[in-house]
Amino acid sequence: MVFFLYLLFTTSLSLLTYLLLRRSARFGRRRQHLPPGSLGLPVAGETLQLIAAYKSENPEPFIDDRVARFGPVFTTHVFGEPTVFSADPDTNRFILQNEGKLFESSYPRSISNLLGRHSLLLMKGSLHKRMHSLTMSFANSSIIRDHLLQDIDRLVRLNLESWTDRVLLMEEAKKITFELTVKQLMSFDPCKWTEKLRKQYMLVIEGFFTIPLPLFSITYRRAIRARREVAEALSQVVRQRRREREGGEKKNDILAALLDDEGGLSSEAEIVDFMLALLVAGYETTSTIMTLAVKFLTETPLALTQLKKEHEEIRERKGESEGLEWNDYKSMPFTQCVINETMRVANIISGVFRRTVTDVDLKGYTIPKGWTVFASFRAVHMDDNNFKDARSFNPWRWQGYSGPANSVNLFTPFGGGPRLCPGTELARVELSVFLHHLVTRFSWAPAEEDKLVFFPTTRTRKRYPIIVRRCREVPVQAIVKNDVKA
Repeated sequence: MVFFLYLLFTTSLSLLTYLLLRRSARFGRRRQHLPPGSLGLPVAGETLQLIAAYKSENPEPFIDDRVARFGPVFTTHVFGEPTVFSADPDTNRFILQNEGKLFESSYPRSISNLLGRHSLLLMKGSLHKRMHSLTMSFANSSIIRDHLLQDIDRLVRLNLESWTDRVLLMEEAKKITFELTVKQLMSFDPCKWTEKLRKQYMLVIEGFFTIPLPLFSITYRRAIRARREVAEALSQVVRQRRREREGGEKKNDILAALLDDEGGLSSEAEIVDFMLALLVAGYETTSTIMTLAVKFLTETPLALTQLKKEHEEIRERKGESEGLEWNDYKSMPFTQCVINETMRVANIISGVFRRTVTDVDLKGYTIPKGWTVFASFRAVHMDDNNFKDARSFNPWRWQGYSGPANSVNLFTPFGGGPRLCPGTELARVELSVFLHHLVTRFSWAPAEEDKLVFFPTTRTRKRYPIIVRRCREVPVQAIVKNDVKA
């Protein structure tokens, strides 16, 4: 009975809030000239239509239909808030470039609660600028060339050594990227501790797009519990490293830089928040691109043949167990075309939410202070006006690419502005090394049909199962021996 009354009360309150919003939005549209659009159904708005579209293989109609009716900047109501959607590349760039001035980062409470307020994703102002710069300093070209490339090559090869018969590619890719990120952050090699940590992370990520109420969401409750365990595990590492640092021992990783940075994060809890979020960023997105690159290549045999040729030529110049070097990475032009096209078609990050910090004049409209805006990268990437036959996987389009004059606004897989992903080059290197060892050591075929979905995140329904056959053997001892020599 109590639950029924509570449900009745909250539903009534939601309906009243919606009607007030709708009335104020109509009034505001006349007074402040909001972009045209529709607030949809009471309470739910257009959230159900958005989720239904993104749970399918073809999410485009949600935005395409509204762009056709209202134009590339339109008003809707999703996830409980009136929201201005942008499918316009110039508007997207304006939103990204004015971070901290007209807009601020905004994410659902479920995500912010699980990441922690000192995660890079949620930081603002001078602290965000400082910590973004610190993160980039560990993922620039010189650091990757001189320090990280050897670890990336070694960990990819060791993981591929365990592959036999049927493989769930998305799971294996996540294992690779998690181990690489842990190595970069804390200098840990793969072990039982890192595998246990990875399994807890999977539970945390599952809670990102849930109702942030432990009482009503089992998934969110499980995610909160896993988050506590991850935080405790990372706290133990931070405490141990502080003791080692006091004894004069020092490592060259991001945790060491955080402990040395006196003007940045000071407390253990702040450092844990920061590291926890970086692990999520390095783990989830790159592994999905790895998986979808293989899926798209499998479905495009000519592209796979050309990619294999490029990597066989590199392998012919090297010994069987010899690792990749920076010059090898720089001699993979078609690989970069494949990576670009995979990111454009897959849209691992479909866009970003921001919140206005003041009334914003945009394309002749006024967006009120406190409103949510969504800059849709996917809408731009999949628009035939920006990319010919945009919904086709065509890596050759990037060979000698010279797009329109505003092409800097058209391709934004890593975001832009002050929040440009600090790991852009590192992700490309990881993907390139993975594709090199995959195509030179294995052939494969899909074990069964698998389809893409885009909600709550971009992924394949069945984790992309493949049957692998080894073409080239490289003994583990040779890999380890070669790395020790290096």
